[in-house]
Amino acid sequence: MKIGVKSLKIFHENNAIVDIAFSVKNSLGIVGKSGSGKSLTLKALLNLLPNTMRREISLDSDFEFINGKTIAYVPQNPFTALSPMSKIKDQFFAPKEKQEKLLKDMNLEPALLDRFPAELSGGQLQRTIIATAIANDVKLLLLDEPTTALDTKSKNAVLEILKELKKTINIVFVSHDIKSVSDVCETICVLDRGRIVEENSSENLLRSPKSNEAKELINSDFSLRSFRE
Repeated sequence: MKIGVKSLKIFHENNAIVDIAFSVKNSLGIVGKSGSGKSLTLKALLNLLPNTMRREISLDSDFEFINGKTIAYVPQNPFTALSPMSKIKDQFFAPKEKQEKLLKDMNLEPALLDRFPAELSGGQLQRTIIATAIANDVKLLLLDEPTTALDTKSKNAVLEILKELKKTINIVFVSHDIKSVSDVCETICVLDRGRIVEENSSENLLRSPKSNEAKELINSDFSLRSFRE
């Protein structure tokens, strides 16, 4: 299912601090430096903006953004996303059989259901959060810097999970880490001061970036410097 956002504007004191349009089919990456408007965009889609801001959104389909039903969110910090006082099984809104299947899909043991969040590693916790997020058969999964707090091994495990998920769920992957985004997403939008300054396929964007913002993000990642022609 393709999800088109014809217009998304975020206003603060009548000033449009974000003014963008995009579509999501399988996976879309939104990259940019800190303060570019990435996280605000996700909060606007979730209708979770602070009271000092308001949104105007226009969709080109009948898709409805309804929290917890058709849309799910994975925050940046896995260590604060779940209640530390409850076991993992009590934070899943799904029958036990589905809980176990979702964990297996994330390459996790079902035995984790009887543990508390503090007993899991960062990588296990992030994959668990993704599993809980998609438990209600969502159509759109929003990810806010989902690999930032992880070590390399855990980060790669999460990226592999996302590659599989995008086959059945539309994904919006927000990050300053353009390499991780390009590993998962076919298309990338580069955001700067609330505006999209470049949009292209991941491969073309990495090989021939046009905007200064994209060039800076690529040059800041040593592993990508030899990728460009």
